[in-house]
Amino acid sequence: MAVPAAVTARRAPVRGGRAVVAAAVLVGWLVLWAALRGIHTLPLGTAELTPLHRRFNEINDAVGAGRNSNPVFLYVFNEIRLVIDTLVTFLQGLFAQPSYGRPVPLVGWLGVVALVGYASWVFGNVRVAALAVAGFVLFGLQGLWRESMDTLALTLAAVLVSLLIGIPLGVWAGLSDRVYRLATPVLDFMQTMPTFVYLAPLTLFFLIGPASATIATLIFATPPAVRITAHAIRSVPAATVEAAQSLGATRGQTLATVLLPLSKRTVVLGVNQTIMAALSMVTIAALIDAPGLGKTVVKALETLDVGTAFNAGLAIVVLAVLLDRVTTAASEEDARRRGGRRDRRRRPLLLAGAVLTGGCVWLSHTYVWAAQFPAGSGVGAAIARTADSATAWAQGGFAGVTGAVRDLVTTLLLNPFEALLTGSPWWLVGAVVVALGALTGGPRVAATAAACVALIVGTGLWRDSMTTLASSLVATVIVLALGVVVGVWMGRSALADRLVRPVLDAGQTMPAFVYLVPFLALFGASRFTAIVAAIVYAAPVTVKIIADGVRGVPLDTVEAAVSAGSGTWQIITKVQLPMARGALALATNQGLVYVLSMVVVGGLVGAGALGYDVVAGFSQGQLYGKGLAAGLAIVLLGVMFDRITQAAAHRAANAPGGR
Repeated sequence: MAVPAAVTARRAPVRGGRAVVAAAVLVGWLVLWAALRGIHTLPLGTAELTPLHRRFNEINDAVGAGRNSNPVFLYVFNEIRLVIDTLVTFLQGLFAQPSYGRPVPLVGWLGVVALVGYASWVFGNVRVAALAVAGFVLFGLQGLWRESMDTLALTLAAVLVSLLIGIPLGVWAGLSDRVYRLATPVLDFMQTMPTFVYLAPLTLFFLIGPASATIATLIFATPPAVRITAHAIRSVPAATVEAAQSLGATRGQTLATVLLPLSKRTVVLGVNQTIMAALSMVTIAALIDAPGLGKTVVKALETLDVGTAFNAGLAIVVLAVLLDRVTTAASEEDARRRGGRRDRRRRPLLLAGAVLTGGCVWLSHTYVWAAQFPAGSGVGAAIARTADSATAWAQGGFAGVTGAVRDLVTTLLLNPFEALLTGSPWWLVGAVVVALGALTGGPRVAATAAACVALIVGTGLWRDSMTTLASSLVATVIVLALGVVVGVWMGRSALADRLVRPVLDAGQTMPAFVYLVPFLALFGASRFTAIVAAIVYAAPVTVKIIADGVRGVPLDTVEAAVSAGSGTWQIITKVQLPMARGALALATNQGLVYVLSMVVVGGLVGAGALGYDVVAGFSQGQLYGKGLAAGLAIVLLGVMFDRITQAAAHRAANAPGGR
């Protein structure tokens, strides 16, 4: 077959030499591993602590002892915690928890349902309002009304603070190139850092509880608000802005009358993304005693109670869908109604709806039957029993298949990777990583890799780090294989893109804990279960990146290959994938980062290693320092491989013919 010259020209001698050197490094690693296996592996027992871990424990104790006397805590951290706690407590007392001397919240279930339905109707439409009412009633029928309202209260508190910070900062970044350049790397760092890493340091300064959970959530949820608001401001046509300025509008008037109104719809999209990010993080923050549905899921996972975990996970999914639909409908309906007569016709109905809603709120404030959701519906118990029955059926009916898949992946991929990484001397693994860093990114990346290796050794958790790395690499390999198959299909077929993309969007917005429940039912508590959950979490972004890379290959090049007689397989393997190697490298980067961000979640279902260390550190005071060190080791692994894969992606994208 004849391959186009533009494609064959990409094989530069320098890159080929680099590949040979990389292969030689890996072969040398295998040879030395066979000779030196089992020495200098730095093992550490489950209950053992290093001096660093004890030092962290001492710092934790010292911080706890000085929390009410140190000026930094008295006037900074305690004040921030007090403000956040007050906001969360107010929202919980408003509609979630008994408060102000009452046995029930200020607004009971009937008032909350009416308010949610009315707000969904005002900002969205009737269909969304009906969906919202049905969803909130379902929370009560599931027996999870208080847990759902606690989750909603924490989400609202985090979103309010995130938007108060994020929207003004986003407007500033949209107006100023300097601020935009300064903010971008900070936002990248906040979004790529594994979310669990926030939790341990925050508990040191803000204690375990709702305040730390809310602050961790707003750290995770603020970047989308800033980034999308800045994009919205920058997307306003320059001609429109210049026209306003030519009419004498000041900078403030231009912002208030032109930029903000024209970017309103995109800003609402930013609000939507902030809410979804906050909901995802609030459930994870259950690890530091955040109240709500996440806590129910965590407790159920710890006892392998699949039915209860499924019931609570279903409520999280329903809440995520409702919040997404309401904010999306608000964005669409705002544009549709602008300037129309429809608003004038709705006003009497809106007034009647407000009166009805006010009546429901009064009833829920006054009468117990309207404040406490009626118990005994049995819906939640029925869902849990059905999930347990389905689990037993799946475990019995598919035991052969699931067991075979689990054993195949464990035997062929996981065990060999783990044996290589945990059995090699630490300095050998470090030398290989530094060499790969030098080959892909030069001295700077090699120095970063060396520093990360040294710091991981310093945490005292080298062996656990290698065990975690083995699982992460296996998950990343499978994610990439899945990404190539589905991404190429989507990149080559518009129909496939339309069919698969909504599924990927749902996978990206679903809280991470929810993934664990069905896989826990199918595969039980094991390393493989954690790997599967990480694959599901990382696959959507990987598939999308590869699909976009394949779709971006110039049509002329593909047509030239077709005219030269290439078949479909030849076009994919010799034209589209090679020319999309920049996207492949970026997908590898994002796949590994997303997989690492699921390490702690995997620790809940038998993954062990660093994930277990972090979870144990949250729940056992004497292991706090070890858990903190484990969180630091996860960050270092992420930074190290992020730099190496980013350098590889940059090199591939800048190579001739690369994208």
